[in-house]
Amino acid sequence: MSIKFQYNKTSLQQLNKQLQIRERALPTLKNKEAALRMEVEMARKKLKETGEMLEKKIREQEQDLGLWREFDAGLVEVEDVQISYRKLAGVRIPELRDVDFNTHEFNIFLRPKWFLEGIEQLEELMKLNIEMEVGQQKLELLEYARKKTTQKVNLYEKVQIPGYHDAIRKIKRFLEDEENLTKAAQKIVKSRQHQKVEASL
Repeated sequence: MSIKFQYNKTSLQQLNKQLQIRERALPTLKNKEAALRMEVEMARKKLKETGEMLEKKIREQEQDLGLWREFDAGLVEVEDVQISYRKLAGVRIPELRDVDFNTHEFNIFLRPKWFLEGIEQLEELMKLNIEMEVGQQKLELLEYARKKTTQKVNLYEKVQIPGYHDAIRKIKRFLEDEENLTKAAQKIVKSRQHQKVEASL
């Protein structure tokens, strides 16, 4: 990315201003990137733990597969998923607060005794599954924000800041050269005038 500029003092001032903005913003961006990187790792770890817990619960239920065939899965349904949002380094991320279930009425005398326990286990499995979905969404948002922040840090650090320094250096050299030429021209003019004055005497 080449920085457009003109060889004059106004352009030099504008470039200096843009450079200062980027140099001030860079430490903040680096801190944001570090915070997001840490949050991504924590979210990834939490998602993995939730996934392992869900797999463990499913494996525990596999031994009772015959009983689950009798179970009416329509007895339990998710009524409401309560999600709160918090801002982290400028990113709005979801957090699962609670899951409300609606259990349909059934006659406990006509159903096997383990149905009540089955309802609890099904609710637990459903909640873990929802937790996985929210955790995945959170991870994706954090990874996207981290990636964008890293790109911006790299843009500032490796492209724009060096580019502004280079452009400022070029303008300063040009202005110095122009000033030196002006001084040299003035000296030549003075020298000629001095020679003319001496010649006329």
